[in-house]
Amino acid sequence: MKCYGDVPFHLEYGEKSMCATVLDTAARELSFPALTFMGRAITYSELAANIETVAEAFYSIGVRPGNRVMVCLPNVPQAIYCLYGLNRIGAIAAMVHPLSAIGEIVYDLNEASCDFAVTLDQFYAKFIEVRKQRPIKKLIIARVSDELPGLLPILFRLTTERKFPKVVTDDSTMKWKDFLEEGKRCVENHQVEKDCRTEAVVLFSGGTTGVSKGIMLSDYSFNALALQTAAMSHEDIRHTKMLAAMPVFHGFGLGVCIHTMMVAGGTSILVPRFNVKSYAQLIKKNRPNFIAGVPTLFEAITRNAYLDGVDLSCLKGVFSGGDSLSVELKRRFDKFLKEHNAGIRVREGYGTTECVTACCLTPYDKEKEGSIGLPYPDTYFRICEVGTDREVPYGTEGEICLAGPSVMLGYINHEEENRNTLHKDENSVVWLHTGDLGVMDDEGFVYFKQRIKRMIVTSGYNVYPSQIENVLDSHEAVRMSCVIGVPDPYKIQKVKAFVVLKDGYEDSPELRDAIMEHCRKYVAKYALPYVIEVRDDLPKTLVGKIAYTKLS
Repeated sequence: MKCYGDVPFHLEYGEKSMCATVLDTAARELSFPALTFMGRAITYSELAANIETVAEAFYSIGVRPGNRVMVCLPNVPQAIYCLYGLNRIGAIAAMVHPLSAIGEIVYDLNEASCDFAVTLDQFYAKFIEVRKQRPIKKLIIARVSDELPGLLPILFRLTTERKFPKVVTDDSTMKWKDFLEEGKRCVENHQVEKDCRTEAVVLFSGGTTGVSKGIMLSDYSFNALALQTAAMSHEDIRHTKMLAAMPVFHGFGLGVCIHTMMVAGGTSILVPRFNVKSYAQLIKKNRPNFIAGVPTLFEAITRNAYLDGVDLSCLKGVFSGGDSLSVELKRRFDKFLKEHNAGIRVREGYGTTECVTACCLTPYDKEKEGSIGLPYPDTYFRICEVGTDREVPYGTEGEICLAGPSVMLGYINHEEENRNTLHKDENSVVWLHTGDLGVMDDEGFVYFKQRIKRMIVTSGYNVYPSQIENVLDSHEAVRMSCVIGVPDPYKIQKVKAFVVLKDGYEDSPELRDAIMEHCRKYVAKYALPYVIEVRDDLPKTLVGKIAYTKLS
């Protein structure tokens, strides 16, 4: 039985842990590169050995099964060793972005009850302040130079790392190399036969209320995601290369760019920090087969002069997720791909951290404008009346609800929201209420409309910012836009638009009038922005989404 093309409805996921699954891959692939990092290739044999050493090291310093450890690292090899090393001993990696503010890190430590943490030397000063508010039993400080090849470590220390505060080691702080030495001295049996249905990773997300919460995800969820994504890709991804620019604290970065490739026997090209020049250089040098990112990344690529004339025929798949991809940006990026000899089009997907990341993807051989595609194998979607479990007919708008093997175990210590978000039906199937509005057509294609909490209600009418943003983005002068609702004593809310202009255009009353006139052609009168504000840029979240909550 098939979903479409060569994608099956059902897959077999097995009952192994994340680490055991990856070590199985390593035993087959041996000398093939699992990771590349700033010019260094790390083979699967090296990956397996490093995972084992890190597992032993964590056990030696007192980490035990069920303990959560904060992994506050960018896309560096140590983050990958920690993820699987902790899993090896039955512990849990709580993945946190190192650019988080001090208060956010303190909050996440408390939320996940972490007594151990790993970070980079450049964030050491931040953790000194963190520890004044929240004690940590053991803080491990890694360095980028620890993973560089040849003479690069010396150069990196002289040019970059010497600027960071000197790490003072004591009973509660240790350097990465000393941490690894602890592992080499481990004589106890550290390996655990882990139940793959139990907690393996914690990722942080706002959930349906916007308050940051720790999301508990199992080995089974991650392994299912990896096999589902591989099946949906339409390509044999063994021995292919994925440009891993999405951060490892994000489900998209960790689940798709890392774990999927490690399970399949591919190579993840680690990108520790994104900028358009270095990204272009990585594409030119490494010629990746797959790119996954948020819409703002693709928008940046289309304006990237460093990619002028570059042959992208190496690409087998480009996937957009994490935020809504406007129709206009998809058209621009598809045109960009064609002009650079790529024989593919960008495929939009959909997902939430509550199911690791992706759970729906545009088929390789059929797309519908505005659609986020079809569900993954073993994943079921239904559209319900908001706040209920009552399914609505095809073509009717409602809340997107989904069920499948990648759905979370729940939020840490947020039982009320667990009850509101996870509903068990009469067949004991658990349905995740996403807090997103959408529509499904009679062929099963899903259309994302808007986050429920982002919907604007003005004079009793529902207004969807993404629809107005699509119109704004289609104007020849607009590079990107964001639409929000602002309080109004008469209308309750009124619509406000922010735009960033393309190069060569200057802000003027005449241009803003022209953009507004363009909106009048396609937007109902009640949904028209009352003002269009021109900005040099729009605020972004740590993963590159437009931070609409910071606009007013």
